[in-house]
Amino acid sequence: MQPFTEQVVMIIKNIPEGKVMTYGQIARLAGSPRAARQVVRILHSMSKKYGLPWHRVINTKGQLSIQDDSSYQEQILSLQSEGVKVSEKGQVCLDIFQWKPKGKESSN
Repeated sequence: MQPFTEQVVMIIKNIPEGKVMTYGQIARLAGSPRAARQVVRILHSMSKKYGLPWHRVINTKGQLSIQDDSSYQEQILSLQSEGVKVSEKGQVCLDIFQWKPKGKESSN
């Protein structure tokens, strides 16, 4: 596994229950600020294998990005079960629910 991929997996695994992070935020913390799409690919291909809490990763606008309706609904239910409020339009308030690891630059 490449170092960037290892970092992304570790960061996602450590997102606490009831919190979310953005794809871009994870990319920056993993050392590649312009690699948000790579974070999407890693999440898609490695979530099951590594037991990643994929539902805690959203886009920079605080919106759920999944296109598949059943996965979209699963993401909403998973977040809500952790206490994250998701609007009818699939919006999460980043001011309240975004996880910002201490000592790290992690805005959006």
